[in-house]
Amino acid sequence: MDVFHLYILYSSLRDKYYIGHTGDDLNERLRKHNSNHTGFTGKTNDWKIVYTEEFQTKSEAYQRELQIKKWKSSKRIAQLVQRIPS
Repeated sequence: MDVFHLYILYSSLRDKYYIGHTGDDLNERLRKHNSNHTGFTGKTNDWKIVYTEEFQTKSEAYQRELQIKKWKSSKRIAQLVQRIPS
């Protein structure tokens, strides 16, 4: 059975979060984010996985990604990562 992941990355150099989802190996996905490429995560190579959730379908993982992105609040994301009730 495939497992899909919602993940949140954090860059201390940029003091930013990145939210994504994947069906791939999380460590391989992180390696790709930290490689030199164009795009939001390509500007630095210090991204670390700070939060994950598992889902049975890609659609569920993607819907959760969209839900968190709609928050548009790094404070709320930090609370989720730190598991602090809001």
